[in-house]
Amino acid sequence: MSEAPTALDRLVNPAGLPTLGLELPLDNDWGATRLRADRALDRPFGVPDLTRHAELARLADELAFAGLWVRDVPLYDPEHFGDAGSVFETFTHLGHLAAITERAVLGTAAVVLPLRRPLLVAKAAATVDVLSGGRFVLGLASGDRPVEYPLFGEDFQARGATFREGVAILRAAWAGRTGDEGMSLPEFGLGADRRLDVLPKPTGRTIPVAIAGHAQQSAEWISKNADASLNYPRPLGALKLKTREWQELTAKAPKPYLTPMQLDLTEDPSTPATPIRLGLRTGREALVEHLRAMGELGVAHVSFNLRPGNRPVDEVLRELAETVLPHFPSPGKAADPARRCSAARFGE
Repeated sequence: MSEAPTALDRLVNPAGLPTLGLELPLDNDWGATRLRADRALDRPFGVPDLTRHAELARLADELAFAGLWVRDVPLYDPEHFGDAGSVFETFTHLGHLAAITERAVLGTAAVVLPLRRPLLVAKAAATVDVLSGGRFVLGLASGDRPVEYPLFGEDFQARGATFREGVAILRAAWAGRTGDEGMSLPEFGLGADRRLDVLPKPTGRTIPVAIAGHAQQSAEWISKNADASLNYPRPLGALKLKTREWQELTAKAPKPYLTPMQLDLTEDPSTPATPIRLGLRTGREALVEHLRAMGELGVAHVSFNLRPGNRPVDEVLRELAETVLPHFPSPGKAADPARRCSAARFGE
């Protein structure tokens, strides 16, 4: 008997085309117009406007974007990073998103595992998975902000080892049990006969894990311990090398390659694609061609970060839904065509 499709399966189109998602917050606070306004009003850089967060998340779900991704930024650091991420606490936010959306896969990009207690992450992740009806992918990272680690009682230099230990604990916590057995963590002196367990259990055999970047690990370790690679955007030449390496490492059991991308979508559909930091400034025509090229190189899913743009976010979402999403369909159940057409009509 074959296993039911996982949330990760819903992000992978068997035809080899990438599916498309969005990284929250759905804001354009890095765009030139908003930056000028924020400076004039003395508003802090990197703190998005969340007044429409639920409305825009619902809209993205109705428009049939394949995934909604949230980041994990424990502490706002305006001195050295200047980006508050999605602002809301990650798992609290995901619980809210699970309640207000119906279709989109929910993912983390990515939870900083060494700063969290793995058993609590296991419980929180399984809770989101159950509440969302099996729509959750747990993206994990080792973190890159040294100031945070001593404040959480962790060693920045040891985060690689802490990360590996945490992943092993997550897998043990999610594993199914038989008979009177409990969770087994022999390195902590916990045997299955003690019958301790973490509830709830995931909707499937486990929760799909995507590891972001290198996480202080070897590529070989990631290929064996992750269900997907969640990797930073690159020019197509560098991307080809990265996806080829991943395909070679996972040749016996193929695993998807996921990537985020900052997107400044211009009003002129014929604007050629030009690089910006971690993404592109482009019109929709060149965007479709670029995404096709990414799919040919082996990228299974692309999530757009719309913060560098100047246009209203809902306008960009509708344009993407009407003119770009049809080229890159999700394998999951599509939205009702009439509802999607009504929601997606842009420029009105």
